[in-house]
Amino acid sequence: MKLNKITFLLLFPLYCLGQEIPEYYSSINFELTGDALKEELADMITETHTNELVYTPEVWEALKQSDLDPENSENVLLLYGYEDNDNDPDNDRTRDKDLSCHNTSCEGKWVREHVYPRSLGDPNLEYTGPGSDAHHLRSIDYYMNSSRSNRRFADGEGHAAPLDGWLFYPGDEWKGDVARMMMYMYVRYNERCLATTVGAGSTTYSSDMPDIFLEWNEEDPVSQYEINRNEILEDMQGNRNPFIDNPYLATIIWNGPNAEDKWALNSTNEIVQTKFIVHPTITDGIIHIENNSNSNYSYSVYNMVGQAIETTLSSNSINIKGNPKGIYFLNITTKNKKEIFKILLK
Repeated sequence: MKLNKITFLLLFPLYCLGQEIPEYYSSINFELTGDALKEELADMITETHTNELVYTPEVWEALKQSDLDPENSENVLLLYGYEDNDNDPDNDRTRDKDLSCHNTSCEGKWVREHVYPRSLGDPNLEYTGPGSDAHHLRSIDYYMNSSRSNRRFADGEGHAAPLDGWLFYPGDEWKGDVARMMMYMYVRYNERCLATTVGAGSTTYSSDMPDIFLEWNEEDPVSQYEINRNEILEDMQGNRNPFIDNPYLATIIWNGPNAEDKWALNSTNEIVQTKFIVHPTITDGIIHIENNSNSNYSYSVYNMVGQAIETTLSSNSINIKGNPKGIYFLNITTKNKKEIFKILLK
């Protein structure tokens, strides 16, 4: 039987090798680090930002495409949302894409969230330039938007919630999205959208990037939802968010935890075999991990929209039974490396 590429990858144990660097980044010298790499990326995403969206109506139309729920294309995902079934619309995670609010009666509808608040820009971001850049504009429940207001981001745990000191935690599901958007805004608009203005806490890894953003970038991997957004917004604006394409770029620029390196920038030219073999990758619910080097490791499993799912581990075997059928991502983390494997639960 002839196997196509996708079938081949799913039927055999996966070895985690870097993806090819997209043509979009052909002008970038990835031997650079720190500010030198940041400046090259800034020049590129500025030069390729060839279409500035009009805040109304073009941003509305952009979000109705970019923010669609991968599991239900009739809905948008609501930033910071987490629960659709508790009779409280303020914390809804999804909503009908057509229930956008264009007047003063917005209960049960969604509006546009400036993840980098306009008022924190220097000067105010207004509704043009950075204020209409859809790479940091997201669909959000009207009351959740009011709850966040222009609070600075700070570390927390669990669901999104305001914190003392006029701070805000975006929630476990959304913190990586927020981190990568704030990195993009700082690189794209520099002094006008400083990451240290919108993020609270220490800056021990780099003086111009809050620790929380670098930690969230590593802790909350890129979801299929973010990947979809990046593709759609490139078509609309011309540019991309590099930290969605490869979160490890943040590590190269600002140090901090080793985020996922999709392009194997931190490897030699020789193919280095993974420490782990995962099988079967098409499964009824049990996944076995062969730990070839007997390394200490931790693991997590995420669904297609980046949500961590509950699992159990026994004798290097993971049980994901009871979850919906579909594609999942198994992250295995050792002291110095993270490996990601695609799993199909049938």
